[in-house]
Amino acid sequence: MIRLMQEKDVDIAAEIWLDTNIAAHSFINSAYWSDHFEMVKKMLPQAEVYVYEDNKEIRGFIGLNENYIEGLFVCREFQSHSIGKQLIDFAKTVRRELILRVYRKNTRAVKFYQREQFEIIQTGIDEDTNEEEYSMLWKDIKTEVL
Repeated sequence: MIRLMQEKDVDIAAEIWLDTNIAAHSFINSAYWSDHFEMVKKMLPQAEVYVYEDNKEIRGFIGLNENYIEGLFVCREFQSHSIGKQLIDFAKTVRRELILRVYRKNTRAVKFYQREQFEIIQTGIDEDTNEEEYSMLWKDIKTEVL
């Protein structure tokens, strides 16, 4: 089930955020993520976040800021179980266009987003990490005016 995040979900969402960032971004020092952990915990309740819950356990979440996907995170042990796809599909039902940034070296995520019809529209450098990243875009072509 996908639902809006509640205050009681913040701690587990923040842990998922930290764990998956460290695992997915081995090319970035883990201290970078640890140093941002408390800030993320404070920001999560203020954001539009949807969680994927299974058997009353949070397995993943997606954060939206208007049309921008702030992040998509799935517990490592539940990755490749369609949770990320379900969260993206949900976001596509509440937005007509989605944009995100992803590190170029995070090839698993890049391929995932490409499978979900996101296209690379720009490359750049993340100023915080000095890592190359892609901006990717998805548009609901069914609602585009011809």
